[in-house]
This record gives sequence, structure tokens and C-alpha cells, in this order.
Amino acid sequence: MCSSDLRLKKMGRAHHPFFRLAAMDKRSPRDGVVIEELGWYEPQGKEGKQINLKMDRINHWLSVGAQPSDTAVSLIRKAGGSVKDSVLSVKHAKGRTKADAIRAKKGLEPLRGPKPKVEKKD
Repeated sequence: MCSSDLRLKKMGRAHHPFFRLAAMDKRSPRDGVVIEELGWYEPQGKEGKQINLKMDRINHWLSVGAQPSDTAVSLIRKAGGSVKDSVLSVKHAKGRTKADAIRAKKGLEPLRGPKPKVEKKD
């Protein structure tokens, strides 16, 4: 398995964030050494100039096993790309309902059972 992932690197200044999507080693810190820059995202930028991604390189990194973060997946989808559910790992799923949905597709048991019933005291 590849030991890299796709995640955002925070840049910019106070009250004006700017992020770069990068392929990084899983063990490096958030703003650490980058293997390859894959694009940028400026949340406060003008309409139409907020996201710029290299989709061919992103697809290459996904094909070799890089794990995208949840935020990276949402940016890729917002930019018009697609990320298959088979690429996503359960540990990156936000909330247990999404993780349970992924596990159900794989034919596995859910991570948690039904909520225990709490008896109310009068």
C-alpha cells in the first residue's frame, strides 16, 4: 500500500486563508514536505477563481493508492472530478453513518449496533 495521501496545506495570512492540495507522506506534518503540488483552493476568492486543480495528476495519485482526506474529496467533487467510494477508507469517513454505509457495500458488519435503551427514572 502506498504511504501517501492527498490533503490540504494551509497558507495565506490572518483572516485570509489559502490552501494548496498536495500529495504528501502520511507521516509528515500538515505544512510539511510535499511530494507534488496538485492545485489550490482560495475560499475567499472571486467566484470562478476559488479552485484550480490538476485533475489528471489527482487521478494518477488516486490510482496508485493515495488516500484523500474528507476535505480533499469534497474539493475534488466540487471542481468536477469524481472519487470512487472504493478509494475512500473507513478511517476517513466523517461520522459513523458514512462509515457504516461503506462497510455495508463491502459486506461487513456496522461499526456499532443499535443504541442501548435507557430506562427513565420517575
